[in-house]
Amino acid sequence: MLLAADWGVRADVWSVTSWSELRREALACDEEAFLFPAHERRVPFLTRQLAGAKGPFVATTDFDHLVPDQIRAWIPGDYATLGADGFGFSDSRAAARRFFHIDGPSTAAKVLERLELAGEVPTGSLAEAIERYRLHDVRAGTSGSTGGDT
Repeated sequence: MLLAADWGVRADVWSVTSWSELRREALACDEEAFLFPAHERRVPFLTRQLAGAKGPFVATTDFDHLVPDQIRAWIPGDYATLGADGFGFSDSRAAARRFFHIDGPSTAAKVLERLELAGEVPTGSLAEAIERYRLHDVRAGTSGSTGGDT
């Protein structure tokens, strides 16, 4: 919602039920291609689902960055991750998500960063988003147990 309402950026939101299962299936496709080069190459589910999508792709998780990073090889384009590396410090989920920059406004800002680097939004969009959403202020976090405000 923030991307569309505040920046005029259309985005699709996907949920991942298991980063590990996506990786296992993609690795199986790679191994099959390696061991049976004469067979038609099987494309991983993840790559098929994102085929034709323009990107950038931004993964946000309550886990460490390394969890969504494990599928990086099969993402067809620019891919950035946000994760909660380290230990929680706060008394609320909203403050923790803001601290680790994995809440909706932080995710929107990360998308703007990637679009700015690609020249698809005006220079300064990221800085404006950081200011508008008060990303440096953990008390400004609003993403509770439901999230979904990107």
